[in-house]
Amino acid sequence: MNFQKSRLLVVVAVLAATISCKQRPKEVSNEFSGSESCIECHENFYKLWEPSYHAQAMMPINAEFMAEHQLPDSEPIDVEGHQFQVEFKDSTMVLYERDGNDLVNTYDVIWAMGGHNVYTFLTPFEKGKLQNIPLAFDANRKEWFNYPMAGMRHFGGDSPDDEALPWKDDMFAFNTGCYSCHISQLNTNYDLATDTYHTTWKEPGINCETCHGPAGEHVRIFKALKEGEEADELGLISTNVFTQEQHVASCSPCHAKMNPITPSYMPGDKFFDNYNLTTLEDRDFYPDGRSLGENYTMTEWMMNACAENSELHCVTCHTSSGRDRNKDNPNQACLKCHNNRTQDLETHTGHPASAGLTCLSCHMPKREFVGRFLRSDHSFRPPMPEATIKFGSPNACNSCHKDKTPEWANKIVKARPNGNYQEETLRWAQLIKEAREMKWENVDKMFEYVRDPKTDDVVANSFIRLLGNYPDASKAEVLIDALNNQSELVRSSAAYGLGGIFTDEVKTALLKACQDDIRLVRIQAANSILTFPQDQFTAEQQKVIRSAEKEYVASMTSRQDNWSNHYNLGLYHQNKGEMTEALNSYETAARLYPPSVLPLINSSVLYSYVGNNEKAEANLQKVLEYEPNNEAANLNLGLLLAEQGRMDGAEKALRTALEANPENQPVAAKNLSVIVAQRGDFAGAVKYAGIAYKTRPEDPDYGYTLAYYQLQNGQVSAAKKTLEKVINTSPEYLSATAYLAEIYVNEGNKNEAIKLYKNALKLEGIAEQDRAAIQQTITMLQQSM
Repeated sequence: MNFQKSRLLVVVAVLAATISCKQRPKEVSNEFSGSESCIECHENFYKLWEPSYHAQAMMPINAEFMAEHQLPDSEPIDVEGHQFQVEFKDSTMVLYERDGNDLVNTYDVIWAMGGHNVYTFLTPFEKGKLQNIPLAFDANRKEWFNYPMAGMRHFGGDSPDDEALPWKDDMFAFNTGCYSCHISQLNTNYDLATDTYHTTWKEPGINCETCHGPAGEHVRIFKALKEGEEADELGLISTNVFTQEQHVASCSPCHAKMNPITPSYMPGDKFFDNYNLTTLEDRDFYPDGRSLGENYTMTEWMMNACAENSELHCVTCHTSSGRDRNKDNPNQACLKCHNNRTQDLETHTGHPASAGLTCLSCHMPKREFVGRFLRSDHSFRPPMPEATIKFGSPNACNSCHKDKTPEWANKIVKARPNGNYQEETLRWAQLIKEAREMKWENVDKMFEYVRDPKTDDVVANSFIRLLGNYPDASKAEVLIDALNNQSELVRSSAAYGLGGIFTDEVKTALLKACQDDIRLVRIQAANSILTFPQDQFTAEQQKVIRSAEKEYVASMTSRQDNWSNHYNLGLYHQNKGEMTEALNSYETAARLYPPSVLPLINSSVLYSYVGNNEKAEANLQKVLEYEPNNEAANLNLGLLLAEQGRMDGAEKALRTALEANPENQPVAAKNLSVIVAQRGDFAGAVKYAGIAYKTRPEDPDYGYTLAYYQLQNGQVSAAKKTLEKVINTSPEYLSATAYLAEIYVNEGNKNEAIKLYKNALKLEGIAEQDRAAIQQTITMLQQSM
């Protein structure tokens, strides 16, 4: 038997691209004048905005900050084995790091962010970075806490918990993470060659021009007006004329868990021309769509039936400075459509009026996420205690009734007149859970949800992305249909999901998607269609592809400091056969963020391909320094070492890969069967080959391998049964027919062997040379009888 040479190539797309200003008013210039230029004419609004959380999203640490916020010094708090302590002195804030009684380092803290729920703080770091310090202040509990540790997610069930990142990790750097939502008109001034920043911004906090665009022309127009004159044009973006979609899109750059596909966004533009959105494929969501991690609202909002069936949008309930318009009357926003419910809240809620419940109590409960941030559930869905029972997700009933069980709450919910309202959510949530676990017994039901036009966009999109792990090409028909979905998000994910499926139908569908009205769809289609041999397209078709490809490449070059952009650029070059460029991109990604294992894994495959096994092994060993049990790295290392004849190391690595994913790692299992067989352990070979075949019963090669070792181990009857199964499921796999016929001949049963070969001749599509060889074998067997 030969080692299986196929390698696992990890492909994860994280996008980034170019800005469209189609909806930007022609009179708007690119000159930003700052919020102070608004005071003269808009003093009242300025006074409302200035103390808001938007205005104070980022604040300098000075005497004014200390006087207003009056935060206490911290006690020593353990972070990564060292003691950290914050002290305020006069107008300065200092962080001390100690190892026991020894002072290790002192950090000047110069900026504060937030304060609504949590204050986080920034200190200058090397290469022009501002780094979040490891201590943060809980504004609700009035206490300091370990910020990185609070960011851990606890997934529950059989899933391992998340791990806290080191506090000096780039993910905690202001320049790469939180900058865009805490300051206004930023320029990172990033230098890729030196990996340094010279970051500048117009002003801290979220200012007027973040929502209205540059106001320089606006100021000039109105300062030039004579008394009694009216302006012919406004000179900036007026949100008063925004549609529901534009209002939501304008807030979502800071209130969505997303990946940018453009370098900047202008209010009024379409969200999916500038961003890609995270949905329920991410474990930061429970399977039923409730948030487990910090997901910033928009994904839940897209699951909101009220928003879908009305003109409800962000500014319906919130002022542009972030305040709650209905603070004094929380039910106000709901009255327009649900006045019948609010007239008798006791009947609707099942609680007495004295309980003080509002619509928000049950439909927008607050949840504390990682880092102690509070967010209201913006899906507006009713409590679903049965989802808590099945998936561990939170429900509003038990958020208040903490002394009661979800079973208690579920019994009450089901006794209501419409007590079956949970059932549909539970159905698709169970399928989301199965898809995450790569259990495909109910894949047809997943297909049905994707095809059903009534399916929520987020749910349909989540299934499409999760089906990326489904190995059968039967999904292509479903994804092609999804390219006609009304949701641009669903279309984009369908286009990406078709990558690697090389049929004429897919090619035609992707060509159409390359011309979609929405940029996100076009660049995802380009990503997939570029995997086709380009000589399959006409000159006119190639022109369409080049246009989408240009946007796709721009999406990966707009953020030069983002390692994932360089990783995706590596995939792009690799698909085009540009190996040197691909390796350069992968190496750049790994240099920018050493813990990023994906570029190291993919580059190792390419280094092996070009014959540089030493570099291939070195990169895989780097991965294992960060993640010793990484499945892909161990698999590729095992295959690499096996090819070099270093069997002890290969066996160890392949065993680790198999243990990391025992239910879905046939390549490791098959190659382990080869390794242990070489030392005469045929029982072990049967065991591993059996694991591979059980994992991929549709692949006849795994069945053939199992039968081969069963025969070597003296299990003749078992080998025959395995080969019969392979022939039944994959009759065109003639090696199984020949092997079973050989067994029959060795047993002296040539008639059964001839019968097998004659059945094979009845198959359609057999190559003429194979047909001739089979006929010749039959003749020889008949003559020898």
